[in-house]
Amino acid sequence: MSTGAMLEPGAGRLISGGGLQATLKVPGGAGALTSTFEVVVPPRYDVGAHVHTQGEELFYVVEGELELLAFEPLDRAEGDWHVWESKSGQRFMRGGPGALMFVPAGCPHAFANPTDKPATMLFQSAPSGHENYFEELTALLRQSTPPSIEEIVELRRRYDIEQLTPLGGDFAAGR
Repeated sequence: MSTGAMLEPGAGRLISGGGLQATLKVPGGAGALTSTFEVVVPPRYDVGAHVHTQGEELFYVVEGELELLAFEPLDRAEGDWHVWESKSGQRFMRGGPGALMFVPAGCPHAFANPTDKPATMLFQSAPSGHENYFEELTALLRQSTPPSIEEIVELRRRYDIEQLTPLGGDFAAGR
């Protein structure tokens, strides 16, 4: 017989540092196909457009507002994903609580918090194990000297994250 997981609000393993605040709700392994997190997205944070060749992700806005993008643009070379447009004319959306973004493998995607207030989202990543990336990222961000953009990009590359547009907010500042 299998045992599931039930967590009280606020429960889980906190992974925090340099602007990232993620609470791991369901870790990889032990039969979990996805890793599930509650993530607080700081004000003016922009993860930049990126793509995974293998992974799928799901983002669900719980509180606040986020800008979300999940489509193949006409031109990936454009440096600001906010001006991207799909073949069908789709552009990024701004969504509040209840907005959802599903990202299949190979689909360029991005999210940002353009507001002056934190936003909270439920985030799932498959296959499981994204917590390992978050752990390494926060270790880099907690160093006494801020990591270079090159170090962060290399870390992201090792975890199947190909950066398409520049990082913004705390990432861009090396925090």
